[in-house]
Amino acid sequence: MTPRELPTTTRPSGAPTKITQGSGARGGIGESTLRPDGILKVTGEFAYSSDLWHEDMLWGQILRSTVAHAEIVSIDTTEALALPGVHAVLTYDDLPAEARHYGLEIQDTPVLAHGKVRHHGEPVAVVAADHPETARRAAAKIRVEYRELPVVTDYASATAPDAPLVHEHRDDHHFPYVPHPNIVHRQPIVRGDAQLASERADVIVTGEYTFGMQDQAFLGPESGLAVPEEDGGVHLYIATQWLHSDLHQIAPVLGLPEDKVRMTLAGVGGAFGGREDLSMQIHACLLALRTGRPVKIVYNRFESFFGHVHRHPAKLTYEHGATRDGRLTHVKARIVLDGGAYASSSPAVVGNAASLGVGPYEVDDVDVEAIALYTNNPPCGAMRGFGAVQACFAYEAQMDKLADALGMDPVELRQLNAMEQGSVMPTGQIVDSPAPVAELLRRVKALPMPPERQWESSEGADVRQLPGGLSNTTHGEGVVRGVGYAVGIKNVGFSEGFDDYSTAKVRMEVAGGAPVATVHTAMAEVGQGGVTVHAQIARTELGVSQVTIKPADTRVGSAGSTSASRQTYVTGGAVRHACGLVREKVLAIGRRKYGSYHPAWATAELLLEDGKVVTDGGEVLAALADVLEGESVEVEAEWRHRPTQPFDRHTGQGDGHVQYSFAAHRAVVEVDTELGLVKVIELACAQDVGKALNPLSVTGQIQGGTVQGLGIAVMEEIQVDPVTAKVRNPSFTDYLIPTILDTPTIPVDVLELADSNAPYGLRGVGEAPTLSSTPAVLAAIRAATGLDLDRVPVRPEHLTGTA
Repeated sequence: MTPRELPTTTRPSGAPTKITQGSGARGGIGESTLRPDGILKVTGEFAYSSDLWHEDMLWGQILRSTVAHAEIVSIDTTEALALPGVHAVLTYDDLPAEARHYGLEIQDTPVLAHGKVRHHGEPVAVVAADHPETARRAAAKIRVEYRELPVVTDYASATAPDAPLVHEHRDDHHFPYVPHPNIVHRQPIVRGDAQLASERADVIVTGEYTFGMQDQAFLGPESGLAVPEEDGGVHLYIATQWLHSDLHQIAPVLGLPEDKVRMTLAGVGGAFGGREDLSMQIHACLLALRTGRPVKIVYNRFESFFGHVHRHPAKLTYEHGATRDGRLTHVKARIVLDGGAYASSSPAVVGNAASLGVGPYEVDDVDVEAIALYTNNPPCGAMRGFGAVQACFAYEAQMDKLADALGMDPVELRQLNAMEQGSVMPTGQIVDSPAPVAELLRRVKALPMPPERQWESSEGADVRQLPGGLSNTTHGEGVVRGVGYAVGIKNVGFSEGFDDYSTAKVRMEVAGGAPVATVHTAMAEVGQGGVTVHAQIARTELGVSQVTIKPADTRVGSAGSTSASRQTYVTGGAVRHACGLVREKVLAIGRRKYGSYHPAWATAELLLEDGKVVTDGGEVLAALADVLEGESVEVEAEWRHRPTQPFDRHTGQGDGHVQYSFAAHRAVVEVDTELGLVKVIELACAQDVGKALNPLSVTGQIQGGTVQGLGIAVMEEIQVDPVTAKVRNPSFTDYLIPTILDTPTIPVDVLELADSNAPYGLRGVGEAPTLSSTPAVLAAIRAATGLDLDRVPVRPEHLTGTA
């Protein structure tokens, strides 16, 4: 049966449903309303993309390369196709369209490897079968002959005169501006004369820092279901961060117009940047169209480590100078990010690392260069913090080193040089909203310290509070406490001239005798709580108590990516804007029906015009119901924040960012200096959020970002063999992430200084705490041990001298 002969499909089980927030959740902006999906998630009833099911579906499986760089001599699928239950096996030569590559910015990633493979785990072939185990067995029967090629794994091997080229035929728009074909993108930031300023410095400190490769480690693996439709198109139910970006990349490869590729967001089990790029989307659609059957693909954990990009590992070299009284004279920096085999979002990450590479400090003379490499290591791209995390680790270590050289308190040094509203960034951009860097440091330092020797109690030692925890390796001998501070700066929203907008469709009508609102966007709810905030905005702007959030899909305009701390700002702004247009129409209807003589309507009119929330029906809601009886109002509208500019290719000057966010941390650690074991006791955070639209969610975002920063500080790293470029630890057995036993107390001090350019004065929240928690932990470990510690994650051997 061909796809065109299929009957119209029904929604598969496990597909998303509408979320209605009614009488049980009436809060507006500024209230801690509960998440509508919260109970379902904690009880295990929430339907994630891996739960999708269709009665006649097939299972897809991907064959991945076993080597990092090799010529593909031959692929033999004969045995796989002969296996009973196998319906299709596809390689590069079976792709239906001329467009066979995709990518977020540079279309350099083949749907299936062609000619050669460029990294360990690259997709080579895909299989569809009637059982997942049959699909796995069939993939194992595909015979691929490789002729291995030399690998490039670092700056030296990638830029050597005789270096193998990862991509032999580059023609992207960054290529004319890079000094070597294995450099994806280069961005300098030059302001003033750093060399001349260095001659005036009384104290100069330098440092070389290494940042490991971190995985997003979301708990829900990549998965989705592609369903062929009777018009020759396909409907993809997918866990992603950006439906429309996926659509724009998928349709050309399938050879279909975009209106024949329908996409609906399925339940997302975490993202953190790892779902911005495509994973199994195209493969599932190709198999569904080839077989005429729905096809489901679910990665296991091993595959997930190969199936998405990671945080860029980095080498960072810094020089800071200061006068004797602690004023910064200059900063020089060189940041080398390993982008791996394909570009992904490396150019944008480079722009962030460069433009934010000095930190939240005032300094007139700056010379920063950031580059990203093409190598045969795993591809790297977006992860929470997006280039600013790596830079923050290095510049904050430098500030501690400088404070030590000057004999100053490290917090006082930071406060002395802290930027504020009106400061000028190294890019020349004026910070035109609150930048309370010094105040955040003051607040976090003023928080009460946790008690000493918490493991001691009248009932006996609580080993959970000791370094090593339940392994019971120490009873307090040789345990030393250390305290460290750090502060960071992160941009909010897409930058460098990108058309950053979002779309919202809002409908208001009467249901059950009461006015209700429906909000429809393509925003990917990945756990950040956007669906909660959208309902809060609708209640505030429209004066209703019941709001329905429709499932995100491509039937409404793009909402952009759930990344860059932008969704509450941009999609929240779009919802607010659409609500305002609906409100105007409702007011016009009311005036037409009642004029100004109906007292209840006059009250409702006043409240709607002032944008005040109505929480309990009463006369106002009755009046709104009367006005809308028999009528409905619907508006779909786009909303954009103020424009940004591309950075100058040679100087890095330009108003490249729309908003900045700031967070400061104080880390308290206890270290067994003999065994090299670390226990993080507390990670206190102070952060300016502009306006806490949902205080409970804001606190959760800050604590979550803090823990991810803790992870890269002391345990998380993807290990790549430096000789073969093969991943050594693609599992949660060997790639460690913090558990509840590793998570310290995280007191949060939220500051609300409104940004007059943003909706409700809000500031993006989710990424800034990921920046400063890592260097704060390292600063605390240095204070406890006296060691320099110039890499993360720090391991026991780094603390005991056995590395």
